[in-house]
Amino acid sequence: MLTFSRKRFFARILLPEGQIGDRAIEIRTHPITGRTCRITYTRSQEREPGAEGLPDPPPFAQDRKSCPFCPENLETHTPRLAPELHPEGRMVRGGSVLFPNLFPYGRYSAVSLFDETHFVPIGTATLSSYTDSFLNCREYLLRVKAYDPEAVYMAITQNHLPSAGGSLLHPHLQVQADRTPANYQRFLTGRAADYRRKTGTRLFSDYLQKEKDAGKRYIGTTGDWHWLAAFAPEGFFEIWGILPQITALNQTHEAHWEDLARGILKVQKFYRFLGRNGYNLGLLLLEDGSDALELRAVLTVRSNFAPWVRSDFTGFEVMLGDMATFTSPEQTAQKARLFWE
Repeated sequence: MLTFSRKRFFARILLPEGQIGDRAIEIRTHPITGRTCRITYTRSQEREPGAEGLPDPPPFAQDRKSCPFCPENLETHTPRLAPELHPEGRMVRGGSVLFPNLFPYGRYSAVSLFDETHFVPIGTATLSSYTDSFLNCREYLLRVKAYDPEAVYMAITQNHLPSAGGSLLHPHLQVQADRTPANYQRFLTGRAADYRRKTGTRLFSDYLQKEKDAGKRYIGTTGDWHWLAAFAPEGFFEIWGILPQITALNQTHEAHWEDLARGILKVQKFYRFLGRNGYNLGLLLLEDGSDALELRAVLTVRSNFAPWVRSDFTGFEVMLGDMATFTSPEQTAQKARLFWE
């Protein structure tokens, strides 16, 4: 039921020098979603102003005075959790502090800070700060589950820098739980359940095994997490972390979250090596008692946050719905493996 389909062809053009040029294009079909993406190899030759190397920090990187997440402003500028979820109002673990999102996206929407550091460049966060923030998210979601058993559609996300949708520089994770699924949650839960019913095995575990057998896109491990470049990327330099056979929060232990943080930092250091400074992270969870949807983290690079940088989404992505990237996942995996050695 998992097919890794790819079709390669050429666009023939007459180059300005008068020669015939065959431009390679590859269309890949996502084995899980069925969506197509395009790898337009010659786009790598285009000039990208502001992306020649790692940009300087944002001009407001040291502006702690107006940051509501810095410790001197936290008490007066951030909300508190409802008493039924946490009587103290904010959840603290190590350097991490978790509290409700002032502008919520759903019924249970919160923010989990890393620590007191206002600006952390890509790939430089400490392992403990990431781990504490993840564990804070886990505890919050377990509290939500106990309080509202219908809020089973959960997610942990991150937007690093404004180019990735981040409104505040101070490092934080967004954590969400709701009774109504988002589109990706609705699709993935249905797909995973259907796959489990028809095969008796689990979707992401089988996907992972096929990638390990192929070897071309498999990168490495951090503890029980396995890392690989997405076969049909829906973002630039998209990398997945899969935790096979784990389908619920209460099946995880602290080492799982530390190993997840370790892998994420390796991916970020790879992105930094590429001269990129913005990224998105996502981890979707289904807490309805089913056992089909395993934990999977997804990271993608976004456009650099720097003057005169073009967006990573063009009319092709927005209007046609196909991601058009320029680097093969095999090349991404080859370069990323250096950060697992």
